[in-house]
Amino acid sequence: EVSTEDPETAFCTLANREELNLEEGSIHHCLYQFTRNEKLTETNKLLCDVCTQGHNGPKNNIKSEKKCIYTNAKKQMLISLAPPILTLHLKRFQQAGFNLRKVNRHIKFPEVIDLAPFCTTKCKNVPEGNTKVLYSLYGVVEHSGTMRSGHYTAYAKMRSMNNHLSDLVLRGQCPQALETEPVKGQWFHISDTHVQAVSASKVLSSQAYLLFYERLL
Repeated sequence: EVSTEDPETAFCTLANREELNLEEGSIHHCLYQFTRNEKLTETNKLLCDVCTQGHNGPKNNIKSEKKCIYTNAKKQMLISLAPPILTLHLKRFQQAGFNLRKVNRHIKFPEVIDLAPFCTTKCKNVPEGNTKVLYSLYGVVEHSGTMRSGHYTAYAKMRSMNNHLSDLVLRGQCPQALETEPVKGQWFHISDTHVQAVSASKVLSSQAYLLFYERLL
């Protein structure tokens, strides 16, 4: 779907991105890099249908004589619909010559994360006037080992039922009020059949591969 946006607001977000603490090695830094504004120039120029039509004229329908016009452009990937459940998949490998190498670096992630700096100003399911889109962590998948072998374990929070979240998932209803605190509950570490209660600090120090957040409503 192609839509025409006001150039002044097309690349605007719900909250100011420049106020973020962009510590390298943090999930905020990862999201900022993933949603950064990119310039498309030279061999990456964008094919412009309007420019092409203007150059060739409306009566020129001969494909062999049609010249395509490419133009410089800006590109940015932002969230247009805030999901009830946010899943973040961290790339844990990198190319090293002809081989793939496991990335063991710890990525910092919070218990509560605000997606507003990564959402468009016209995010479809955010009430008008809201400048926060908050999510609470409830699950983490961790991988230990190498690219050839290893073991997956998980951290999960046992918590009470979130009725507002159910309304959003089942009926698309988004209440006006937002909670700002993480959902209370007990964290558990699950490794095959072994389950052990752990602290939140233990979870936040894990080497996350997958992060699961639920929307705070």
